[in-house]
Amino acid sequence: MQTHNPHMYQDDENRDQKKKNGNEKYSYYKMFGYFNRKFKINELGPPDDVIDVFKLYSKDEKEMLPDGFLRFLIEFQGEERVTIEDVERFMGRVIDPARSDLTRCAFTVNDLFQYLLLDDINGPIKTEAHHDMTAPLQHYFIYTGHNSYLTGNQLSSDSSEKPIIKALQKGVRGIELDLWPSNTKDGINVLHGRTLTTPVTLHKCLKSIKEHAFEKSPYPVMITLEDHLTPSLQAKVAEMVTSTFGDMLYYPKEIDKEQFPSPEALKNQIILSTKQPKEYLQSKNVDKERSSDDEPEDQRSNSDEAAAAAVAVDEEAAAATNEGCTVSNRDCTKEACSSTTQPLSKILGPGYEDNDDDSDDDVDDDYIEDENYRPQKALEYKHLIAIRAYKPKNGTRNALRDDPGKAKRLSVSEQALEKAANDYGDEIVRFTQKYILRVFPKGTRVTSTNFKPLTAWMHGAQMVAFNMQGYGRSLWMMHGMFRSNGGCGYIRKPAFLMGRGPNDEVFDPKAELPVKKTLKVKVYMGDGWRLDFSQTHFDSYSPPDFYTKIYMAGVSADVAKKRTKVIGDDWTPVWNEEFTFPLTVPELALLGIVVQEYDVDSDDFAGQTCLPVAELRPGIRVVPLYNKKGEKYKYVKLLMRFSFV
Repeated sequence: MQTHNPHMYQDDENRDQKKKNGNEKYSYYKMFGYFNRKFKINELGPPDDVIDVFKLYSKDEKEMLPDGFLRFLIEFQGEERVTIEDVERFMGRVIDPARSDLTRCAFTVNDLFQYLLLDDINGPIKTEAHHDMTAPLQHYFIYTGHNSYLTGNQLSSDSSEKPIIKALQKGVRGIELDLWPSNTKDGINVLHGRTLTTPVTLHKCLKSIKEHAFEKSPYPVMITLEDHLTPSLQAKVAEMVTSTFGDMLYYPKEIDKEQFPSPEALKNQIILSTKQPKEYLQSKNVDKERSSDDEPEDQRSNSDEAAAAAVAVDEEAAAATNEGCTVSNRDCTKEACSSTTQPLSKILGPGYEDNDDDSDDDVDDDYIEDENYRPQKALEYKHLIAIRAYKPKNGTRNALRDDPGKAKRLSVSEQALEKAANDYGDEIVRFTQKYILRVFPKGTRVTSTNFKPLTAWMHGAQMVAFNMQGYGRSLWMMHGMFRSNGGCGYIRKPAFLMGRGPNDEVFDPKAELPVKKTLKVKVYMGDGWRLDFSQTHFDSYSPPDFYTKIYMAGVSADVAKKRTKVIGDDWTPVWNEEFTFPLTVPELALLGIVVQEYDVDSDDFAGQTCLPVAELRPGIRVVPLYNKKGEKYKYVKLLMRFSFV
């Protein structure tokens, strides 16, 4: 399909140049190393809709003046806050001042087309934070990582500060560190315990967080610590944290015990979240006097530091496995492992996936004897914890009950969340209106895959912890969701997730609801593959055959799939196809876009993106595409139109 010829609206100079040259561009492919196949390269030109709006806002003239362009941006593109100064700046980005026909600041139809392809100005969603950031933390979805230090799989990859840096640079605000004793005196490592993963020092991780925490976003970074340390090493952590972060570290206030602070109040601050430290007591008399509020969920019973580290179980392990530990000889120290006799396959035993936080499977581990322990050490560590973490005791449902006077974070596995959502989803929504819920991947996701996050978001879960080092559709949805609000890592939850009805009812994702909005999506064309890929990347003997798939993810009533026709042998495909999506809960809907190259055997991936429907800007927009890992291509993009009816 050829693009529309704009006739009198086409740039006169470009048209005259074409007539003068009289030549066309071709690409050549060798067949069997001997024959050449010649394919015409179609130049990308403005689609009919662009030509029509140019006519409208130029009043059928050859040029569009700034006042006409301003009206186009306000009326057609829905950009109500744009000013004439903005218009002149935008036009200056496109217009070549050396052009011979330029007598005033004005757009030709080709200039307008080139403007529409500028993704930093004319992208599909807003690029700055615009949500109200003054509500308590439980009112927000928070961009959260799982085992943030791992470079690959959950069993044998290296631990490093580099994935932490990469996550922070993408806007991730929740960083998870698993703390274990090292084989050096007072040393603390970060690694996935009871596996073959190699360690990285806590010092490196903290230093990297300090240096990169606020490159992408000024809003708070929450470090969730999975602590497998003795009281003296906890005190060492307190020292390291305070000396590394200095004024960046948030010290919790008394009021925080009852109400979380807001992202705005925590700007440029590092906040710690972990379970209460197990304060060592030198006599049973002191133990009896301890208040019930400070009673830890589980007690240590081992007699030395090595045994204590061996039996400590983090949130994921407690919920996902009862199996033992296997580490390599080079990594097997007293501090990291209590046994090296079990084969690696035992990690994936029968109970590994089935156990979750619905069972009270916490390890009972009383406090260890520590000659060097001083009570104030644990208190110093305790006083740095801004958000107290809890695990389900006596089942998930019991843990979801209201607990007045305690602002807390609860962690559950994806299986526990799924079961709870099916059986008593309203109780999850009620819980997340007041407290923070973190959901982590099941333990059998050893290749660092992820689960579908929408069930958690539909029930208000703020921290959906993902393995950011992987890829796949679930991670694409995570990337898409957190493109919202300027990519700052915090998204204000829809009001219906925080409110109650006249009969105290809460939002039910399974309820049948009327259509609230209808989204129309038009796919005009694509470009950029010739620059980002080699000529034979998709096909050795001809240009690629591209088509686009459109997915709608959300509540079950809103889920849909569409696709364009295949455009054969063309690096710049033109589709001009429109699709309609009726939506009952547009606030939680995600629009997935995947371009593929058709092949008889299996289609080839050619780019993807995911966009939050609630953030879509109406009008004709350029949509940049990303590779499988979520890295943006330099040139590949689609031209699309979005409209709500």
